[in-house]
Amino acid sequence: MNRTKQVSAAQRQFGIGDLLQNEKEVAIRELAERFGVSEMTIRRDLDRLARGGKVRRTHGGAVATERMVFEFDFVARRQSNRRAKQAIAAEAVRLIRPGDRLILDTGTTTLELAHLLKNIGDLTVLTPSLAVASELQFFEGIETVLLGGVVRRGRADLTGMVTEAVLDMFMVDIAFQGADGIGADGALYTADIQISKVDRKIREQAERTYVLADSSKIGKTALTRHGFVQQVDALITDDGITGKDKRRLERLGAKVIVVSTNS
Repeated sequence: MNRTKQVSAAQRQFGIGDLLQNEKEVAIRELAERFGVSEMTIRRDLDRLARGGKVRRTHGGAVATERMVFEFDFVARRQSNRRAKQAIAAEAVRLIRPGDRLILDTGTTTLELAHLLKNIGDLTVLTPSLAVASELQFFEGIETVLLGGVVRRGRADLTGMVTEAVLDMFMVDIAFQGADGIGADGALYTADIQISKVDRKIREQAERTYVLADSSKIGKTALTRHGFVQQVDALITDDGITGKDKRRLERLGAKVIVVSTNS
């Protein structure tokens, strides 16, 4: 039996989306041959994706919409170094107690932390991340406050003057932030100017701040610098960090918590 014929509709549609990350357009005939199904079946798959706003039908095929590109980019970012991100989140959740007020910044590592909060309860969580808010909305015992603001194009984050103004209304016990890069001098970097402003404001509104960043971010830079790791309570990273990098950051005055990815 041809194993490709056993692929479900959902798997085919995901596969079509995956192909569109590398190709400008996919053709019905080629997709039918690839997945071992009829052209009519592929047309139905494309129609379903089109109704969801993920592809735009063309004569004989389809092209990806911006929405599909965003969704696959987000999935790829979440899966990147995921084991390290989960280990970091497991360490971070140990810092939280029932009754705490938290801010969870944008990012895939803070999203992993959000998933673990269901085991605590009695929490108030502020976030500018639509993804984090979506993760938390069904957890009993967690009051989720989605900060207002402008939705970043191509990202599920809120930024801008409204976000900063709303943050001024709150004080929290702990803030958890991500980073696009941590420079050799301990500088915290993000790729977006507006996000950097929100990151600074978040630290101002928190009694304690922890940066959650996997070791691939160490030594990297991005567009804007919004602070230094020695200004926060600790950097939580994974055991991929080199001893040299860890010692350098500690000499700068940073506290570095290293978690194992082997468990």
